Amino acid sequence: MDRMSNDPRDVQEFFSARAADWDARFPDDGPAYAAGVAAIGLRPGDKVLDAGCGTGRALPVLRAAVGPEGTVLGADLTPAMLKEAVEAGRDADGRLLLTDVARLPLRDGVLDAVFGAGLISHLPEPAANLRELARAVRPGGLLALFHPVGRRALAARHGRQITPDDLRAEPNLRPLLAGSGWQMRSYVDEDSRFLVLAVREG
Repeated sequence: MDRMSNDPRDVQEFFSARAADWDARFPDDGPAYAAGVAAIGLRPGDKVLDAGCGTGRALPVLRAAVGPEGTVLGADLTPAMLKEAVEAGRDADGRLLLTDVARLPLRDGVLDAVFGAGLISHLPEPAANLRELARAVRPGGLLALFHPVGRRALAARHGRQITPDDLRAEPNLRPLLAGSGWQMRSYVDEDSRFLVLAVREG
């Protein structure tokens, strides 16, 4: 999937065609999502955005972490994915926004954290897009870049090898984050999960 165009129109077309059976294709990802969200350390009352939320698989776990007094937002640019989220009842766990994460309809510093599952490889302008996420997060807030399998396992799933220019490789991702308002706090790339945590500078 890394080689798919990251043009927003192409991303929307790709996910629209797969929305209806997306959850069925990955039925065992629930525990990985739960572990990824747990690693963020969200607290009751926090405000969190699931950026590129897709069918909203993370929304129930995010809601459980921030409690009824917290705020959970799910943003995606593909209407068909949000439709699946609604049909699965996940809109009960968070407010769904049909929007591009490159242009969030949010005030500066309003969020405590951003969770992005599979997000980084679909950003059309990674540096600018990560700066936009940073804009919406308070100083000291967190960004979690997550995938339920690691880079090697994901590459094998698509019948290819990891390449040095992979944006998610630590030597590439650390300076990208640093130039976009984030300081990498931890980097995990295992077969069972990919998880990068970064802190909003400022």
